[in-house]
Amino acid sequence: MTENTWFHISNLNQIDSPALLVYPDRVKANIQTAINMIGDVNRLRPHVKTHKCAEVARLMMDAGITKFKCATIAEAEMLGMQEAKDVLLAYQPVGPKLQRFIALIKKYPATRFSCLTDNMVAAIAQSKAFTEAGLQVPVYIDLNIGMNRTGIATGDEALELYNYCAAAAGINIKGLHAYDGHIRDIDFAAKKNNCDDAFAAVESFSNKIENSGLPKPIIIAGGSPTFSVHCKRENIECSPGTFVYWDRGYSVLCPEQEFIPAAVLLTRVVSLPGEGKVCTDLGHKSVAAENEITKRVFFPEFEFLQATAQSEEHLVLENSSDTKFTSGDILYGIPWHICPTVALYDSIKIIENGQCIGEWKNIARDRKITI
Repeated sequence: MTENTWFHISNLNQIDSPALLVYPDRVKANIQTAINMIGDVNRLRPHVKTHKCAEVARLMMDAGITKFKCATIAEAEMLGMQEAKDVLLAYQPVGPKLQRFIALIKKYPATRFSCLTDNMVAAIAQSKAFTEAGLQVPVYIDLNIGMNRTGIATGDEALELYNYCAAAAGINIKGLHAYDGHIRDIDFAAKKNNCDDAFAAVESFSNKIENSGLPKPIIIAGGSPTFSVHCKRENIECSPGTFVYWDRGYSVLCPEQEFIPAAVLLTRVVSLPGEGKVCTDLGHKSVAAENEITKRVFFPEFEFLQATAQSEEHLVLENSSDTKFTSGDILYGIPWHICPTVALYDSIKIIENGQCIGEWKNIARDRKITI
């Protein structure tokens, strides 16, 4: 098997398509690469939104990782079921989610759960709910450092919020969370400059908190694109997620990072509707479709295949080569965006030594496990 066909498997007749294949040896290699990059496993807090799988979380724990980040109660519960030591719900729980979060904390006492807050109304509600539940919950202030999705800008209002949380019943203020997913430069020098500029506001705000007499905040920063910058900083935690499976999008966006694809889509040709046209069973339900159509799946063996149309169950490709396809032919594709692609699959097929040996459930793809 050559490097370009590492994803080939021999027992194809046992796998219906479309299917998501995962290669544990490559997953383990990516986990080790992340640990090597940061140099201190205690500063690594992987985001589990990419894999949503208890077995993959266990591979991380076996490698010495004890801290995790997640976005949903189901992802947090998956980690609680594995008795992960430290789990940050990187989401501000409001409404019913706040009570679900409290139920989660009580059901899985072996795990220390924490969450985010970014405004006074939410913080007051958290303080009240945690106090009524008899809990003291670790909380991080979510900072907006340019992505403009969530968080509070560093400044007087943020300092007031931090001081409130430092004194509020039910809350144990731990530090700051800063996600810079808007920084997407391919050139590493530009990426580093933009990342450093955004992070300077976090450092300044952290110093202001410490100078006010409060303990030095823990800082959790970045995701996969800026991991190569943040991993070199001292005394901060990093929370990449996509690294565990990697994908085509980040292979292009982050050429400086040495992660390797560990998840592949298996699809079959189902029809040849016209000259130069190939239709596969890789529809919207099978691969993340938020990108424009040419950036949804990449076929490393057939780079000349260009997606032209997609519906719920079909993906039509333009074949500009002399290569002939027939119904039933297998194509292996690397998703451009693996995280929402995983969410489309109830389970993944596990591949070892070129064979499918079983499957693992993506247990946290559902909105609810038990809580």
